[in-house]
Amino acid sequence: MAEENSRIKELKEKLVYEPKHASYKMDAETVEAADSFCEGYMSFLDEAKTEREAVTKAIELARSNGFREYVWGKYYGPGEKIYYNNRGKAVVLAVVGEMGLSDGARIVAAHIDSPRLDLKPNPLYEKDEIACFKTHYYGGIKKYQWTAIPLALHGVVVRADGETVRVNVGEDEGDPKFVITDLLPHLAGEQMAKTLASGVAGEDLNVLVGSRPFEQTEDAESVKLNILHILYEKYGMTEADFLSAELEIVPAFKAADIGFDRSMIGAYGHDDRVCSYPALMGVLDVENPAHTTVCVLTDKEEIGSEGNTGLNSEYMTYFIKALAKSEGLDGEEVLSKSECLSADVNAAYDPDYASQYERRNASFINKGVVITKYTGSRGKGASNDASAEFMGKVRRMLDNAGICWQIGELGRVDAGGGGTVAKYVASHNIDVVDMGVPVLSMHAPYEVVSKLDVYATYQACVEFYRS
Repeated sequence: MAEENSRIKELKEKLVYEPKHASYKMDAETVEAADSFCEGYMSFLDEAKTEREAVTKAIELARSNGFREYVWGKYYGPGEKIYYNNRGKAVVLAVVGEMGLSDGARIVAAHIDSPRLDLKPNPLYEKDEIACFKTHYYGGIKKYQWTAIPLALHGVVVRADGETVRVNVGEDEGDPKFVITDLLPHLAGEQMAKTLASGVAGEDLNVLVGSRPFEQTEDAESVKLNILHILYEKYGMTEADFLSAELEIVPAFKAADIGFDRSMIGAYGHDDRVCSYPALMGVLDVENPAHTTVCVLTDKEEIGSEGNTGLNSEYMTYFIKALAKSEGLDGEEVLSKSECLSADVNAAYDPDYASQYERRNASFINKGVVITKYTGSRGKGASNDASAEFMGKVRRMLDNAGICWQIGELGRVDAGGGGTVAKYVASHNIDVVDMGVPVLSMHAPYEVVSKLDVYATYQACVEFYRS
């Protein structure tokens, strides 16, 4: 009987797939390395809450690691490190490999925009002696989650004189915060009878910015005038300058350890900075790769990758084609030989909402980086759907490197769905699959991830760059 049980156990270990908990595959030294890596990540989260700030921080880190700004048409030899800044809202970083681009590039693409509230072009108004900003939400949000939490204002204003002024209010000690008010429960009977989706309307996401009139006057809209006076004193801007501004309302929360064991991180913007930071640090850390490694930190993913800073445009391929041309190679052939990890998050299984997941094919926190073969919705619509051959290659790479990983879908069939940049990369005949960190409370103002999963994603990026 003992011999038979041993044989059955051996057979199960050989034939049955069972995702392993990440900590089972990490010794104390690796766990310490994961915690240390996440300290840098948490600082990045606090310093880079918008796509512009993420680009600024990425370039700062790149330059301190020997990267120099790309000069169009110039030839770069093996080992040289370059970056291309696309309009301050997206950035491409590359390390030229020993083989150059003769066998394609190894690309990791992540996005640095997150769901938020954008100010409307004419946002400031006063009503009943209260001043507010009108907003238009950006990306997929649950609108009710954005009320009654501390908010900060980030962005740029291009004044009438052409000068660009950076704005960041609500993050530093002593800064004022902002808020969207909500109705007290005593008077909210009608509101609470509505669905969650309709309880707070998009047009009601108005940000409270002031209540004190200018110099105690009783003129109409004196509170608004006081706000404009403060903005003029600080930034030299007038109300008309809102017309040429990009100002974003984001949660004022700082990244923090979650849990008695400090095993998780709570923060705004994990989607998708939790993948963009490992992708960035991986390309900074890789030395003398065989293939040219390319890290793309892109914009506009949350609204369909549109515009000239989103990956539905051609800026990434222009960059790779220009490098190819400088090496005397055909750009389209280089792209066709290239491979890409679309570094984006997946929905972590949440036992409180188990009915929305198919457990056998869900991703879990603390089980490592998650590979997502396809995203999309309603029959894989708008999905890349990676090939078996490329899935096999990525699987072998992770297994051979001893990196803890898992497979995952984005919820139950017909429960919903979502997309990534993968399909836009694949449109250039590049092999691509989604890879990233499982996230709890995705798209909420405060999301949660596992530190071990963040580190496993970094390990996967490094291994892929070296492949």
